[in-house]
Amino acid sequence: MTASPSCQSLSPVLETPRLILRVPTAADFEPWAAFMADDSTRFIGGPQHPAVAWRGMATMIGAWTLEGFSMFSVIEKATGRWIGRLGPWRPHGWPGTEVGWGLAPEAQGKGYAAEGATSAIDWAFDTLGWSEVIHCIDAENHASIALAERLGSRRLRSVVRPPPLEGPVEVYGQTREEWRTRRR
Repeated sequence: MTASPSCQSLSPVLETPRLILRVPTAADFEPWAAFMADDSTRFIGGPQHPAVAWRGMATMIGAWTLEGFSMFSVIEKATGRWIGRLGPWRPHGWPGTEVGWGLAPEAQGKGYAAEGATSAIDWAFDTLGWSEVIHCIDAENHASIALAERLGSRRLRSVVRPPPLEGPVEVYGQTREEWRTRRR
């Protein structure tokens, strides 16, 4: 089953012990643009001008209307700060049903990506009805590969992402049954 606006709330909120995952809003633009301007984005398209970051954020917000899901803004509960975006993602031509992540440099290395991705994967399987989750990862992005493996995913194949991100990536993933078995 694929989620659509008619069967999904366009404003789900997921909570973890340290994070709030919610639909992005216009108020997220400044920290979103700052993150997208940072060199740490080299594996997800590279540093962007604020105008390009705005279009990317608008694409994610628009996907909520078109598909009934997209990446969430990640809010650190302790501070209320926007610290990244993660969650389900499947733009036109994408190689599968992805749960991806990208966190601001100051939020990296704290376990937030694993915490948020776990919640988002549960939501993708339980609410969206996905049968598989993938992660498209640059072969040089060792931290994300390690996270995918900690989440129980394995390398499935190599692909070239569709425009405008045309570039080779490794696809890691697992089925809903594998995820549920591991979570038990």
